[in-house]
Amino acid sequence: MQQKVLAFATMCVGMFIALLDIQIVSASLRDIGGGLSAGADETVWIQTSYLIAEIIVIPMSGWLSRVFSTRWLFAGSAAGFTIASMLCGMAWDINSMIAFRALQGFIGGSMIPMVFTTAFYFFAGKQRVIAAATVGALASLAPTLGPTVGGWITDHFSWHWLFFINLVPGVFVAVVVPILVKIDRPNLNLIRDADYFGIVLMSLFLGCLEYTLEEGPRLDWFGDHVILTTAWISGLAGIGFIWRSLTYAHPIVDLRALKDRNFALGCFFSFVTGIGIFATIYLTPLFLGRVRGFSALEIGLAVFSTGVFQIMSIPLYSWLANRVDLRWLMMVGLAMFAVSMWNFAPITHDWGADQLMLPQALRGMGQQFAVAPTVTLTLGGLAPERLKLASGLFNLMRNLGGAIGIAACATLINDRTNLHFQRLAEHLNAGNEAMGQMLSGAGSSLLAWGVDAGSAQAGALRQLWTLAMREAQTQTFGDVFLCVMACFVIAFAMVPLMRKVAPPKAPSADAH
Repeated sequence: MQQKVLAFATMCVGMFIALLDIQIVSASLRDIGGGLSAGADETVWIQTSYLIAEIIVIPMSGWLSRVFSTRWLFAGSAAGFTIASMLCGMAWDINSMIAFRALQGFIGGSMIPMVFTTAFYFFAGKQRVIAAATVGALASLAPTLGPTVGGWITDHFSWHWLFFINLVPGVFVAVVVPILVKIDRPNLNLIRDADYFGIVLMSLFLGCLEYTLEEGPRLDWFGDHVILTTAWISGLAGIGFIWRSLTYAHPIVDLRALKDRNFALGCFFSFVTGIGIFATIYLTPLFLGRVRGFSALEIGLAVFSTGVFQIMSIPLYSWLANRVDLRWLMMVGLAMFAVSMWNFAPITHDWGADQLMLPQALRGMGQQFAVAPTVTLTLGGLAPERLKLASGLFNLMRNLGGAIGIAACATLINDRTNLHFQRLAEHLNAGNEAMGQMLSGAGSSLLAWGVDAGSAQAGALRQLWTLAMREAQTQTFGDVFLCVMACFVIAFAMVPLMRKVAPPKAPSADAH
């Protein structure tokens, strides 16, 4: 048991750094772009390339682990991820950075679902509950801490260390995992019967979908011919991939597992929690940066409380999970997440770390109580020989939820900001006494500084525009948080459809 715990903990380190790197650059893109002499449009690809590569490899991880074994695939992924991280830190221009980030995401992405399957191979009973709680916590905690860690590193050292910090844990994982993890054996014969056409269809489907979702809000969606093209490719490839997976004898992804009610519902809940986790990671720093003007470090410190409360709730969840129906705990977690979004809704332009404390505390605890039972209820009832292929699909749904959630939030922010600004502007007319006083006071202040009358009037109008835009953006963030809340209310209502999980009777076909 000690060897299993150490092996599992080592694999968790690998999963954590792979998940952390999804968001670790988000607060530092401006610094990286400046260091590589790249514009804003180019630096966006530092994030997008990683996400596209990762979302392609995650559903393939089950098949890859059957081919090379969990032991060697995980060790190879950790070693490759470490090398790619070093190359990212040594990147000499934006093109090399984008290429190395894509390599980092593709190689490291397979570590994430393998930890989920290993938890169910290694442990049973109460130990399985604790392992699932740990995996669930890391899956939601790492992306949450990403902006905080990234902002602190960039402010105190340089953006290069966003990648160099992976070197020591990466080498440790690559060395220790082959020594301790002995779950299955490689089966290179699977390469001969692999569904390569299905791999191509899946890569086109997921890669183009991720690009469409990432770039769509920035490029006006289908008004851009590239977005329209990638959307069509994704849709057609997706239909072909589903058909291929359901008809081919040895598919890359086990879509037939969706016939199991718990697994299908679990994938839906994974999708919704992905929306909640990644959308709020996107929204909160965006608000603090745009409206409050916080630096990367200030943003990180303001959102840090989410991770603290999630960590504090792990012992409570582990204690309750062995005594209370997991479906009840999941309902509590989803409800807490929904209440958190409700508490975010009345946000004002002067909110900071103090005002964000309560909603972020609820969100942190909600993440733990929503994600961990979802893992157990979804994967705990599957036979071990199906677990690898199904785990990739389960993890894919969380990432897809995050991608779709962020894209929807970005679109809502653009549209609703314009709407709120127009509504506010309707009241800013000659009959508005408060507006007249504000303009008069601002103009007088500028005149006192020696500005001429025409420039003073223009400056006062600029201040009025800035004030109106700030309030329009603030109201918009409240609207978007309510939309996220609606997703969790729907998920909460669907939890009773899940059955109690029963561990599978059949042993693993390849375990020893």
